[in-house]
Amino acid sequence: MRCRHCNTELTLPLIDLGSAPPSNAYLTEQTLHEPEKWFPLRVLVCESCWLVQTEDFAQADELFDKEYAYFSSFSTSWLQHAEQYMKDMTERFSLNEGSHVVEVAANDGYLLQYFKECNIPCTGIEPTASTAAAAREKGISIVEEFFGVALAQKLASQGKKADLIVANNVLAHVPEINDFVSGFTTLLKPNGVATFEFPHLLNLINENQFDTIYHEHFSYLSLTALETIFKENGIQIFDVEEYLTHGGSLRLFAQRSDTGVQTVSEQVTELRKREIDAGMGSDNFYKNFQEKANIVKDDLLNFLIKAKQDGKKVVAYGAAAKGNTLLNYAGVRPDLLSYVVDKSPSKQGKYMPGSRIPIHTEQFLKDDKPDYVLILPWNLKSEVIKQLSYIKENGGKFVVAVPQLEII
Repeated sequence: MRCRHCNTELTLPLIDLGSAPPSNAYLTEQTLHEPEKWFPLRVLVCESCWLVQTEDFAQADELFDKEYAYFSSFSTSWLQHAEQYMKDMTERFSLNEGSHVVEVAANDGYLLQYFKECNIPCTGIEPTASTAAAAREKGISIVEEFFGVALAQKLASQGKKADLIVANNVLAHVPEINDFVSGFTTLLKPNGVATFEFPHLLNLINENQFDTIYHEHFSYLSLTALETIFKENGIQIFDVEEYLTHGGSLRLFAQRSDTGVQTVSEQVTELRKREIDAGMGSDNFYKNFQEKANIVKDDLLNFLIKAKQDGKKVVAYGAAAKGNTLLNYAGVRPDLLSYVVDKSPSKQGKYMPGSRIPIHTEQFLKDDKPDYVLILPWNLKSEVIKQLSYIKENGGKFVVAVPQLEII
């Protein structure tokens, strides 16, 4: 395989998680009786541009289909994050009724609804029919296509160039990263700004967040890699902010290299130095990650097996993609984990891909009173524990497996 950005042959492995079905390919009663399509899940590192990337097996249209089941609006903390983003960007870049905001991967309108409430014109780009329909129900204009240069040129020709383009947790999801980034150059107004949020590779490796690796993530991102990719596609990074979301994320601010007027901040220089000091530009940084993941897998399996032997019931909360990576890598099945609970109606009544563990409503959990609840979206641990406070009242305990096994 060659690098998706610079075409260098890839030989440095980061991790091999065996094989798994797409993490959001939830099963129905019908598909439960049909074979699943599994793909190898291996991640490699480019030693030229340092882009970390999943080995090519699954295609984007196989991962983001009309039945796509991830809806952003079911996380209260993420909605709060989105609303605060709208307030901050509106103030910082003086957005108003004469501006135009575009969000790439608008999902169910979780973010653009706040711009719409402030009468700031906005357009969402969302290729998955299920979430696009949910956004339209909020009154948001949605273009149901994958983003790249061709779509950017089409929108620009329609007079829809953007003052602000938002790309939250999508940059990692695109196989053609050069075409995707170049589209921003095309769609931005001369002084327009684009922001990109994504989990920071530095945290992923340092904090053993291997379960955030799955087929929908074609890339795992750092400032080190993106400065090169952006520059070669006509975009300049001028600021960066760090957030706790998704286990530690970056928000990069970028502008057109040819016409942008924003001054490059000290935060960019500081983060660049931190990544260099951590060794992200050398192969040693990426070694031994496999061993850390294996420890988590073994510890989880030992806990589940002992709980079963002791007659304790363990269930899980959050039918998240990261949970599917963990469960499939560890080989967990319904005999060790009875069921998963999720707030999203699009997942309830279905089954986890690969493990085929049933997904129930929260009421099922309240009635069942299990001994342990494994929190699969560990990045939402505090939110989930607060939401499920009755678990402890009933004598139950919470468990997280990443970055290490912890019983709460």
